[in-house]
Amino acid sequence: MKGYVGVLRGLMLASWVWVVFAIAMDIDQENQILAFAIKHFGHQAEGRLKPWFDMMHGALALNEKEKLQRVNSYFNRIPNVSDWTHWGESDYWASPVDLLSTNGGDCEDFALAKYFTLRELGVPNERLRLTYTKAYLRQTGQIQSHMVLTYYAAPGAEPLVLDNLTDEINLASRRTDLTPTYSFNVTTLWAARERQKGRGGVAAEVLSRWSELRASMLRMDTLQ
Repeated sequence: MKGYVGVLRGLMLASWVWVVFAIAMDIDQENQILAFAIKHFGHQAEGRLKPWFDMMHGALALNEKEKLQRVNSYFNRIPNVSDWTHWGESDYWASPVDLLSTNGGDCEDFALAKYFTLRELGVPNERLRLTYTKAYLRQTGQIQSHMVLTYYAAPGAEPLVLDNLTDEINLASRRTDLTPTYSFNVTTLWAARERQKGRGGVAAEVLSRWSELRASMLRMDTLQ
């Protein structure tokens, strides 16, 4: 698969290397990823990554809606674990390789894994956004920050929501438990709430983190 992610040879965040590049159609590249994952995460990583490759091979011929469902369900089977518990950090953004190799992650990790996997499957970048929301937890009555992946079939269309808490993909209007705050992808950052108010501000912390992440993607052209 030629890939958008082919130019993104790696991502360095904190002490870990992100590996996100053309994966699904080149056995040499798959073997490179496996070697990297085994080196950093142990031999159990191989058994967790090979099914990901197989899933992407099998999903190439699907239409976009089918790809969304396949990818959403695939990652949602992985345990949802807090960053403190899993990484010993308050806010760690894991790559798909991190998430799969260690068999755990939080909402941001799931959303990022789905985003990069769908991009690798040919879904256009402009149709995908990583969206921060305020999530109302009906069980406890609490409100907390929560990231999901949103998909726009056309400019201005109502988005579909891919959420690690459910395999069901719904229109945003049906997710009354979620209030979007801002969204972004590899090229653009939107501030939903501020834009609605006519101001256009953005979340500086996320913009800084994403800018650093993009710079790392462009800077690293080999596996580390």
